[in-house]
Amino acid sequence: MKKTLFFIAITLISLNAFAQKTDSTALILIDIQYFYFTGGAVELVEPEQAAQQAKQLLSYFRENNALVVHVRHDFQPGGNIHELVKPCDGEKVITKKDVNSFLGTDLNNYLKNNNIKYVVLAGMQTHMCLEAGTRAAHDLGYNCTVIADACATRDIKYEDRIVPAADVHTSTLATLQSYARVIPLERYFKH
Repeated sequence: MKKTLFFIAITLISLNAFAQKTDSTALILIDIQYFYFTGGAVELVEPEQAAQQAKQLLSYFRENNALVVHVRHDFQPGGNIHELVKPCDGEKVITKKDVNSFLGTDLNNYLKNNNIKYVVLAGMQTHMCLEAGTRAAHDLGYNCTVIADACATRDIKYEDRIVPAADVHTSTLATLQSYARVIPLERYFKH
């Protein structure tokens, strides 16, 4: 009997801790917009795969009634959020003009007003808006997790050298480990 009561108590404590963490966690999807996909003004390498991973992440947050924030860059044509991660009624959509999702927006106030302590980030481009948003969130005191395979980027050029997208993505994620837990989606689901 004592073992059963102990097990029930531990289970309730664990569920309560999970619920509290879920209540204080927000998903921030950054710039998963049409202009990054095939035929768009700034085509990325394999944005579809990253968006599919982001879609699964979004579904998880919706199923757990956790806070979701969509960030979109003010850019046309192709500035709408991609259909795979289209916002639902009641989900916050922030439009930004800068690389950093917090700069010139009400994102920080919105998160604070909802008692958010943990943010999970995914989006496009890994080395630009995703990186800037993650660093800013960290600097503002949030505990950050980046979902590595729910982000995408492109080849970039420095002087005469082309840096392949895979290298840009990997080096950015390696650097972000100083600011965030950087993990694949599958590992996030196991936490």
